[in-house]
Amino acid sequence: MSLLDEEGNQDESLESKALSAEDQVKDHSTGTRVVAGQIFLESGKSDSQSENEENFHSQEEEKENSLEELNSLEVSNLLNKDLEEAEIQSPVLTAIGGTADGEPCHFPFLFMEKEYAECTADGREDGRLWCATTYDYKKDQKWGFCESEEQSNKRRQMQEAEDVYQIGMKILNESSKKAQKKVAYQYLLKAADMNHTKAMEKVSYALLFGDYLKQNIQSSKELFEKLTEEGSPKGQMALGFLYASGLGVNSSQAKALVYYTFGALGGNLIAHMILGYRYWAGIGVLQSCESALTHYRLVANHVASDISLTGGTVVQRIRLADEVENPGMASGMLEEDLIQYYQFLAEKGDVQAQVGLGQLHLHGGRGVEQNHQRAFEYFNQAANAGNSHAMAFLGKMYSEGSDVVPQSNETALQYFKKAADMGNPVGQSGLGMAYLYGRGVPVNYELALKYFQKAAEQGWVDGQLQLGSMYYNGIGVKKDYKQALKYFNLASQGGHILAFYNLAQMHATGTGVMRSCHTAVELFKNVCERGRWSERLMTAYNSYKDGDSNSAVVQYLLLAEQGYEVAQSNAAFILDQKEASIVGENETYPRALLHWNRAASQGYTVARIKLGDYHFYGFGTDVDYETAFIHYRLASEQQHSAQAMFNLGYMHEKGLGIKQDIHLAKRFYDMAAEASPDAQVPVFLALCKLGVIYSLQYIREINIREVFSHIDMDQLLGPEWDLYLMTIIALLLGTIIAYRQRQHQAMPRAAGLRPAVPQQEPPPEHQQPQ
Repeated sequence: MSLLDEEGNQDESLESKALSAEDQVKDHSTGTRVVAGQIFLESGKSDSQSENEENFHSQEEEKENSLEELNSLEVSNLLNKDLEEAEIQSPVLTAIGGTADGEPCHFPFLFMEKEYAECTADGREDGRLWCATTYDYKKDQKWGFCESEEQSNKRRQMQEAEDVYQIGMKILNESSKKAQKKVAYQYLLKAADMNHTKAMEKVSYALLFGDYLKQNIQSSKELFEKLTEEGSPKGQMALGFLYASGLGVNSSQAKALVYYTFGALGGNLIAHMILGYRYWAGIGVLQSCESALTHYRLVANHVASDISLTGGTVVQRIRLADEVENPGMASGMLEEDLIQYYQFLAEKGDVQAQVGLGQLHLHGGRGVEQNHQRAFEYFNQAANAGNSHAMAFLGKMYSEGSDVVPQSNETALQYFKKAADMGNPVGQSGLGMAYLYGRGVPVNYELALKYFQKAAEQGWVDGQLQLGSMYYNGIGVKKDYKQALKYFNLASQGGHILAFYNLAQMHATGTGVMRSCHTAVELFKNVCERGRWSERLMTAYNSYKDGDSNSAVVQYLLLAEQGYEVAQSNAAFILDQKEASIVGENETYPRALLHWNRAASQGYTVARIKLGDYHFYGFGTDVDYETAFIHYRLASEQQHSAQAMFNLGYMHEKGLGIKQDIHLAKRFYDMAAEASPDAQVPVFLALCKLGVIYSLQYIREINIREVFSHIDMDQLLGPEWDLYLMTIIALLLGTIIAYRQRQHQAMPRAAGLRPAVPQQEPPPEHQQPQ
């Protein structure tokens, strides 16, 4: 699926599953249940909570119940009234023109021996909708149009736009070639010109990011404004982003907040995620953990429901600053040559290479695109060679089903059994799932628990997750929240999204643990950042590597708004390097400072040091040594940064933002050398300089004449110290005279020796012919 298809799907309407803000907050005290590794809220309280809370909340519950009863009565009365009005005021289609102008349409009506329950274009070449005003058209010949000519033209135009849009989407989804995708966008552009809403959304994002269309912020802004007028949540969210980042418009956090709010109310998931981050960090709004929890939980519910039991796709968090210092080392990307080498090994029958490539293609990541067809082929080859891991993954593919592998519980069970018999934890976990849900076998909780325990003992995250779910719900075992928490924590250490989701639900509701809004928000945030939109991190990185810094910075800025720390630091890095021409030169440092600040607040050490540097040198702000000192100290104390310690040593040495103290300067220099081997050489040089400064300062502070006047040479060197001194001076003088004489004797001898110059014969061309 292409990235812009992801844009199309990422903000599906949440009307069917979104809770109101009040309900979201209220249900913190409710119990939950886990199904397929996910915890869902229930109306009943957990056993551990109900006894403690029953007496305490009894009066409040009575009040709430009475209010709810009144509210439900009011709502039901209103609904009944609305239904009655709807029945009375149901629109009646009236025929326009024809032979029965002004008469009501009759449904159903009979035409060409076929009944029609709505207007039709059958029998007309111009495609205009009509109806009969009596049951039998052939008998009475009574008819009229259902729409005016203007309405008809508009409808046909929209139908044509829809056809063009579908052609473009078909090409976009079926092709992986860039040239074909560009062709697809030409169709989408045509549909957008015909005011097709979905096409306009696609094109506007393509213009914003420079995906398959030339980047044009101004054109995308105009389209977003048009979409916003039509009530498009995508348009509202994007317009909020433009105002937040100041792209194409004057920056206004107030307007951004308004548009984000409208986008979220329309069901846009990215808008919810942005609002969640803003309430969590207190950006443009009062900091509110509960509000952040409401927004993040809503997005996390969607992400968790979209995740299979494989744990979700891998998110590549590549830092551009680290890439510059250590190219290829920090990214975790696999080089093309290395991938080709593994492919060569796989073709030669190397089972480990086949399994490794199969997993890479199954999940995607590390520069390899997700490709179930290739994953299936590699697993098949390895399974035929008897590899249990490949058998287990084939079982997973058949169990989950896809476009490539049809869903089949029977085939999955066969592979799981083969792998489990060989002691493979993936196979054991798959077999446990089969017995837990009765997939191809009768439901058997004891066997499910047994296989999950075996898989969990070998450290397989799916086994740990499902074991936690069984303890949480008391399926096959006695309900035990501590055990559930233990296994969810183990699975989360393996990076399983659903484990983070379940832990977040437990902390949000206070089930098995002390309720912690802050912990729940951080866990839900982690889940949200593993959604499909995280793929844009890789797209932005590729844009930057291809030299398109403008496209990269816009993509990173949107992800930064969503709360991705790595996107905040990467956007700040590009702005810091002044590589993005779409941002004015005077605005680069202030904007970079903003995003370094946001990244630093999420614990990124380099960003914290950068904040210190910006205040030290006055980049994007006034020179402020005291603030710079505070940032360096935070980086030193919280993250033990050698760079920050070295900077603190320098500031103590010079007395910048702090009272000058050479002893503290030396202490920080020594700490920097201990914290990082790379700091030892600069620390050595700094200490040498510090020693010279200290010596000069000491000499300056004492009176030399006074020192010499107090020195008694007789006591220091003895009564005959002057004879010793004269002897030493005479020896030194003799040594110098002897050395000079040797030099004078060596010079004439060297002048008399001259190398013999061989006589050169004249070249052949100058010889006289005989």
